[in-house]
Amino acid sequence: MQRKKKLLITGCHGFIGSSVADYAIRHGHHVFGVDRAEQHGAVIGMDVLHCALDQPEFIDLLAEYQPDTVVHAAGSASVGYSFTEPREDFHIAVGTWGALLDAIRKADLRPTVIFPSSAAVYGNPQRLPVSEQDPLRPISPYGFHKVICEQLAQEYVRCFGFHVVAARLFSTVGPRQHRLLVWELFRQAVEDHSSVTIQGSGLESRDFLHIEDIAEYFLGLTERRSEGFLAVNIGSGIATSVREVADHILKSVGSTRRIVTLNKELPGDPKTWEADVSLLHSLVPHRPRAIHEAIGACVDRWLLEEPPGQAGMPRVVSGVGGE
Repeated sequence: MQRKKKLLITGCHGFIGSSVADYAIRHGHHVFGVDRAEQHGAVIGMDVLHCALDQPEFIDLLAEYQPDTVVHAAGSASVGYSFTEPREDFHIAVGTWGALLDAIRKADLRPTVIFPSSAAVYGNPQRLPVSEQDPLRPISPYGFHKVICEQLAQEYVRCFGFHVVAARLFSTVGPRQHRLLVWELFRQAVEDHSSVTIQGSGLESRDFLHIEDIAEYFLGLTERRSEGFLAVNIGSGIATSVREVADHILKSVGSTRRIVTLNKELPGDPKTWEADVSLLHSLVPHRPRAIHEAIGACVDRWLLEEPPGQAGMPRVVSGVGGE
């Protein structure tokens, strides 16, 4: 049984931050969230401070709250945006992460820090499943910036005695995620047009994991306090094609719409992803839900938010199952 923890979550209003916060609170942990902007619909039971991570009030919060675990859910979240604005993506990713690490240093704390890294650090893997020992060969600014963040974590580990877990997320799905592949396919499946369009071939594969399984892995990893730096894949260990995901969604909403593939390639879009999760399972004995269950849970929640059949322009989605 997990002991009750004091978590501090940055980017607490975002998809990953709010989802992990909600899961942790429902499982009896105390959560303090930090985000630069105020937002309606905050997680019930979470205390929140609105400030940037390089501000004195954030250092004061760390010193007073004394968290056991810090989850850094702030930062960049779009491969496409990183190609459009690579310098801004660098600032959002590396600058924000560096501000957090140095705030912890100034507060003289040594919590376990969970850094949600990405499978984008691997680029197009030369073999599958890809393991933590395989070379890091990113193919997008987003991926390069995640690699730099991991290197920055190692600086603070070696120079200042930090404890950091780089949780390399593969493809994440969850009901709070109103963007990216699964959400866009859902929107097409319930809107008033005749087909669902995939920009790629549909044969691109991703390793999908529900956000609640990710939250369970995060909490489990804090039980196995890692001295120093640990990189670990966070995935299901099962590759699923984008076409299969579209089929699951159409079945979940009871639609018989046809699927159209445009066979386009996007920059920074790997062909296949499948995680070697042997290290993860050796550390956390949790078995995640299957992809059809994960998608079904999301669809059920989304159908409650908006009635299906809303008219709208057709949406074109990529072959990427992003975080």
